[in-house]
Amino acid sequence: MKLMLTCKQASQIISQSLDKPLSWSDRLKLKFHLIICAACNRFNQQLHWLNTAVKRLIQATENDDTIQLSLEAKARMTKAIAARKH
Repeated sequence: MKLMLTCKQASQIISQSLDKPLSWSDRLKLKFHLIICAACNRFNQQLHWLNTAVKRLIQATENDDTIQLSLEAKARMTKAIAARKH
């Protein structure tokens, strides 16, 4: 098993970790890379912070009954959805 990742490989694995659990080998390789690479460690922290912030924003807006779309916005969205189906 090759332990050394490039920064490109590490960033791809970091991104994948937001969508699915990593294999033990990917976790090990990523941990090792993050120990020696400050830039990827910072990217990892920023991406996880951003992911958490977006999830919180989604929860806040989904539960806010005061947020209303205008009739024009609803019509544009309906038109765009219908155009994609054809």
